[in-house]
Amino acid sequence: MLKISLLARDNTSKPKYLDDGFKSLSESSSSITSERIHRAEEASGLSMMQTLIHLLKCSIGTGLLGLPLAMKNAGLLVGPVSLLAIGILTVHCMVILLNCAHHLSQRYTVSFLLIITQLGFCSVYFMFMADSLQQMVEEAHVTSKTCEPRKILVLTPNVDIRFYMLTILPFLILLVFIQNLRVLSIFSTLANITTLGSMALIFQYIMQEIPDPRNLPLMASWKTFLLFFGTAIFTFEGVGMVLPLKNQMKHPQQFSFVLYLGMSLVIVLYICLGTLGYMKFGSNTQASITLNLPNCWLYQSVKLMYSIGIFFTYALQFHVPAEIIIPIIISQVSESWALFADLSVRTALVCLTCVSAILIPRLDLVISLVGSVSSSALALIIPPFLELITFYPEDMNCITIVKDIMISILGLLGCVFGTYQALYELTQPINHSVANSTGVYA
Repeated sequence: MLKISLLARDNTSKPKYLDDGFKSLSESSSSITSERIHRAEEASGLSMMQTLIHLLKCSIGTGLLGLPLAMKNAGLLVGPVSLLAIGILTVHCMVILLNCAHHLSQRYTVSFLLIITQLGFCSVYFMFMADSLQQMVEEAHVTSKTCEPRKILVLTPNVDIRFYMLTILPFLILLVFIQNLRVLSIFSTLANITTLGSMALIFQYIMQEIPDPRNLPLMASWKTFLLFFGTAIFTFEGVGMVLPLKNQMKHPQQFSFVLYLGMSLVIVLYICLGTLGYMKFGSNTQASITLNLPNCWLYQSVKLMYSIGIFFTYALQFHVPAEIIIPIIISQVSESWALFADLSVRTALVCLTCVSAILIPRLDLVISLVGSVSSSALALIIPPFLELITFYPEDMNCITIVKDIMISILGLLGCVFGTYQALYELTQPINHSVANSTGVYA
């Protein structure tokens, strides 16, 4: 059977790719590679602070900017409460994944969903960075020094967005050549700084002169709530990183504290930004909160800083599928070709995310579709189901069984209805003003 080194690696065990019972496709190559990985992990294990930085960065992505609209789709009361509930369930399922980590090596479905989900996030990042770069360039001649409420005016792009994607491509290829999470933590720190800077500017604006919220509905219709559910699940982008982050810590037993602390901060940020953004803009809330910000140089910098953060987050999200796929490829070649094979696969995967962003005209909806299927499965369906399979023979109590079944059903319903909604939107004519989360406005 093929080996999945990412899911089976354990710092507390002897150096080997997989749990007992798993066979390598090539015994000699597996032994050499696993010894090298084990030595690297011991020499460059992540500290608690580095792990926390990684967790925060991979959890604060493009989905965060769409949370004000998500609150609009759920209601001023139902939105924050539901987001809190989804956050708690997601963290709980992360803990289940960690508890069942040794059994994940035999779950090829999990590995497949991880690959699809993480590469889907990377494609979204490609579109977001290119779209933001295009906006900054195209809006430069209408950007003012005074920050006044934004007027909606669609601009005709002078340069195709695919040009901006191809411009970003070589830089991302060079970035993913960095394989060590400890080294990436330096860039992750820079990304956190730029993201915090952009968040500070956003909060500084949305907290000024907030209109009377009593005019906003406490509960929206159930149809729009389905859109909220899909956005909320997509926003929790860090679920795929919990296993590799724990496995590469110097002291993996400390990961639980890091997880609870990091995700508590993330959930509070999500609720505050989504709620305040909706209260500020009300019925005029756009798909991305950046579209509601004034068109002046100060708030244009939000796009620049957030794009820099997303650029480095790309490498973190890319790390997961790379660590699943590359060891399988390397096991098929001699050690002298291992580095070439490694870099070639990384280059091909980055190009794949670029091509998918170029070819798919409604990338936002396609990724929402992928997120509804794979993200819901990874975050809410598979973890409790896996816990049932793993620990049921050990006499699980009835409360745990009922809890796992209910979480799986909730995730399944969200998956089905989210998929339906995304497919429905894909069949509708393209509205360029809302086709992507950061359309060109002035």
